This record gives sequence, C-alpha cells and structure tokens, in this order.
Amino acid sequence: MGGAVSDSAHREMWEKLDLDLNAHDALLGVLGKFYGDIYLSQENRLQGAEYLDFVLSEIHGLRIKELQEAKAEGRKVVGSFCVFVPEEITLALDAIHVGLCAGAEAGSDLAEQLIPRNTCALIKSFIGFKLAKLCPFLESSDMIVGETTCDGKKKAYEAFNELVPTYIMEVPQTKSKAAHTLWKSEVLRYMAELEKVTGRTITPEKLKKGIRTANAKRRALQRLTTLRAASPAPISGRDALLINQISFYDEPVRFTAKINELCDELENRVESNEGIAPENAPRLMLSGCPMAVPNWKLPYVIESSGAVIVGEESCIGTRNTRDLVDESGETVEDMIDAIVDRYMKIDCACFTPNDDRLENVTALAKDIKADGVIHYSLLFCQPYLHEALKVDKALQAEGIPMLSIETDYSMEDVEQLKTRIEAFVETLE
Repeated sequence: MGGAVSDSAHREMWEKLDLDLNAHDALLGVLGKFYGDIYLSQENRLQGAEYLDFVLSEIHGLRIKELQEAKAEGRKVVGSFCVFVPEEITLALDAIHVGLCAGAEAGSDLAEQLIPRNTCALIKSFIGFKLAKLCPFLESSDMIVGETTCDGKKKAYEAFNELVPTYIMEVPQTKSKAAHTLWKSEVLRYMAELEKVTGRTITPEKLKKGIRTANAKRRALQRLTTLRAASPAPISGRDALLINQISFYDEPVRFTAKINELCDELENRVESNEGIAPENAPRLMLSGCPMAVPNWKLPYVIESSGAVIVGEESCIGTRNTRDLVDESGETVEDMIDAIVDRYMKIDCACFTPNDDRLENVTALAKDIKADGVIHYSLLFCQPYLHEALKVDKALQAEGIPMLSIETDYSMEDVEQLKTRIEAFVETLE
C-alpha cells in the first residue's frame, strides 16, 4: 500500500485539504507495512484481489482526486459513519456517498481533550482523525451526517459539531409503528436538507436509479456471501472483509462490476473445489461491531490460528447487504416508503428489543456452515456488549459455540487474543 499512495502527485491535493502532511505520510507508511503483512502475505489469493490492493493503495490518492474532480463539476460529497444514512437519496441527488475515517488509532490524545478516555475506539478515532488532520474524505465532504445509534456517538457528535458542522439523523430505538413514522420523517428531512445542499430536486427517475444502483451493489455482496458458504472456503475472511470495507469508499457502479467479476472467479474456484484454506479448517463467523478500514487485527489473528472466516454479521457485512429496497415504486412517496421499510430492517444493537438480530445471527451461521462464532465488541461499546450475552444464548440453543471478544484498535492485546482464539479453534477441530 505504501508506494502508490504516497505519490508526490497527490501532495499538493492533500496540502489544499489542509492535511498534516508529515503525520499523514507516517500514517500511510504504517498502514502500508500493516497491509503487506496482513494481505499481501496471503497465498493462493484470487486474481481479482489485485483490484482490492489497488483501491486500498489509492484510497487517499486517486479516489480523493476523483472526489475533487466531481466537486469541481458542481457535485457534492456526503460523508457518513453509519449504514442508516440512505445512500439511495444521496445518489438520486447526484451526490457522492462515502464512509469516513474511523478504523485506526489516530489523534487519540487530542480526542481525549474533547471526549472521555473510556470511549469506544471507533468514536475516538473519527474525532482523532479530524483533530490530527489525517482524513482526506472528511476534508472533502460538503455534508457530514451523524446518527443516534448509540449514546457514545450521540454525545460525541456534540463535540464533533464544534470542529465541523454535522447533520444528525435520529434513528428510532424500537421497531414500533410510531418509530417507523419517526424514521420516515427523518428520511424526508435528510432528503430536504440534501436538496438544499446540492441545489437539486429529487425526481422519480433519479430516485429509482439511485435505488437500483445501491441494490446492485448489495446484490454483488450477497452473491459473495452465498459463495463463501462453499467448502473449502474459496476466499479468506480478510479479503471478504476488505471487499465490504471498500464498498463504503469506491464509486458504486465500478465497484459492483469489479465484485461481480471477482465472484465469477470465485464460482470457478467453487466448481473446481479449490479453497483458500484446507477443507477441514474450522469455519468461523464474525459477529458484532463494525470494522472500519484499517481495523484488520482480529481477522488476521483468527486466520493465523488455523481457522477461516466465512461470514460477518456486522454493519460491514450482512447487516448492510441482507435487505434490498423494493424497486416497484413509481412515485417519490412510494419509493421513500420502500427506503424507510428497508432501513427499518437493519438489526443494529441500538434497538430494543432486538430479537430480529438473534434470528439473523443463527440463520446466517447455519447458512454459511459456520462451526463457531466469534462475537466482537469494541471496549466500552455498551449495546454490543449487552447483546453478546443474548447472542451466545441463542447460538447455544442451536448447538453453535461462541467466543466473546472485547478489544480496541491497539496491538497490545494481540498475544492474549491469539491464545484465546487458538484455544477456541482447538475445541472446534
């Protein structure tokens, strides 16, 4: 990742975005080595993985250049932290929807001047990236959208709003009829705000196209999920996670085409019974908190312990791709209703009760033939820490073993994690 991403050609652009160039160079250097150790060291990777390597190598380079070129043409960039922000509406207003930096220890000391030390790593990370001037996606965004998916984020956005204006969507905490009505009003409010920011108006044709583009991306990722159910596993969990992570940054039509090509290659592998790991390697599913780029620590430890990850029940996984928006609507109102219905199916741990998630976790574990589940919670993430107990109980009832892991973005606990995961994997062999 190191070389291409630190080209001098991009330095002028980064300077204009007011990044801290020295700190940014250091970050890219560390990530380049980290990426090489975790990804490029893998054997028997797919040819299509070259695309993933290229996108990652240019994630702060050519992709940011594309955003700047689009902005020069009058298009707007919307940056978000969560799968609840409806990409269909962003696309319908000819804006670009991108995820924001939140997956590495960056500017933690600075962040702790604004938020408590005992805050989850993801929240500390997005504030740290801003304060340390390290995230070109954030600096390229014309509109930043936060959401009320947990108390930590909700309060952190108050501090974040002092650094950069942040629009907040209120996500309901139940799945009641009243909650559904609230969420529809929030989707309409977001649409009105984005119309103001872009100077454009939603039309049925544009919204239908936005829905189809987002659905096509989800279908490609659903196809990937289905292919991973094969034994032996045709792709590593690390590469599959990378695909899901890149889906938040890359141009959606290009990404969809490339992932379908990669799935064609996977189909050939499945037909020829070719795997990335031995057929008897324990098959694990990851469940829980999202893993933003470059949060690859846990998958690396798991797959270095003789297991293979065959699925992710997470926002960077099936929680984001499982449900499609109904494409049959013809009016803007019909399509907005379909968008509202689809997003209310997301089983985020912010909901109470959240029985849907228990059903979805067990169903996915069976579908992908997982031998066990590792439930991942970021330290201080109350919603997922609470739900880990319920998920464990639901999986036990189906005879599926689970290991609960709490960690953050630091590398200090790698040996301890390795010991626990190796012991868990041994019980499955």
